[in-house]
Order: sequence, then structure tokens, then C-alpha cells
Amino acid sequence: MTVAWTPHRFIGGLLALDTANTVVLRGDPERTFDRFDDPAEIARFAEAASGFRAAELGDRRLAVSSPAAVAPVVSSIRETTDRLFRGAVSKGAVATADLPEFLRACAQGLTAGRTEIGAPGRPFGDPATPIAFEAALAVSALSLLRDDIVARLRICPNCTWLFVDRSRNSSRLWCDMAVCGNRQKASRHYRRRMAANEVRNA
Repeated sequence: MTVAWTPHRFIGGLLALDTANTVVLRGDPERTFDRFDDPAEIARFAEAASGFRAAELGDRRLAVSSPAAVAPVVSSIRETTDRLFRGAVSKGAVATADLPEFLRACAQGLTAGRTEIGAPGRPFGDPATPIAFEAALAVSALSLLRDDIVARLRICPNCTWLFVDRSRNSSRLWCDMAVCGNRQKASRHYRRRMAANEVRNA
């Protein structure tokens, strides 16, 4: 099934988090699903991310040579990123025991990169040429290790997605107020109304 890569799918704040969030409803075995089950979606995701993550990427386009070939590398970076930083949110710090696997996955992603990164104003290299998606994903994942980013990582209480809280006072609760925030408000309203009905009918 073709995925609509809408702005909401890129609410994580960084490419690595958006990618981690392509597994929906983690922790719910009965309802969880992977938007990359069809490897073709990796290329479509990368195309959309080139636009939605243009600021992070320094306007460098993401390229996917062969979705099926890069799928294992992408999955490895995605899953180790999610495990490491989901743990960091709950513990308030990065667990060093989870770092080796995460770093190996990122190294895999960078192997085919053959590019240069980190020049002033060009965090992901020369914007005139595309960068391999798996290489850009690794760079984005590694950037999460900054202590100022770790301190602002959050897990949405509604959908359990990871996101960076960039609000002024670090008080953002939902990944997306228009989606998850409103759903939770509607759910609370429904529960209050049902409780009131039960009291009246008692």
C-alpha cells in the first residue's frame, strides 16, 4: 500500500527521528506496522524528506540507488537509533551499552557515502550533488548524540513517536498538537461524557 508522505510524517524534527517513526505504534504487537515493509517506500520517503528536511540537509537531495539493497542498512540504523534514544528519553542519558551496535549501523550507512560533510553552511556536503540516503541517515543519527539534543528528546504519549522539543521552555507534550494533541483531547472529552452519563443513569 502506497504511503502518503505528508508533513505530519516528518514531525520528528530530524531525519533520523522521522525514519525511526516509520514504524508505527511500537510496543503494541497487535497494531504495530512498518511503513518500509515495501522497500519502494524508502525511495518515496527519501524524496519527500529532501523537501521536508531541506534545512537540516543544507538543501542536499537524498538519493536511493536500490531500495531493496539499502533496506537492511536503513533498517539497522533506524532500529538502533530508536532503541538508543528511546532509552535516553526514559533515563535522561545515553546508555553506553547500546552505543556499539548503533555506531556499527551508522558506519555501515557511511561506507557507501564517499562524500565530505561538516563544512560551514554545508552540514551534509555539497548541495549540488545528491547524497546517499543511508549516509545522510547515519549523519543525522550521529547528530542526536549532542547533549543539547538528548535533553530535548521526547516520546509522544499518544503515538509514541520520538521528536525533538524545540519549544522555548521545553514544554511540548505532543509530537503534533493538530493530530495527537487533538486526539487525546477528544478521547478525554469522550471519557468524561461517558462517566457523566453513567452517573446520571445510576
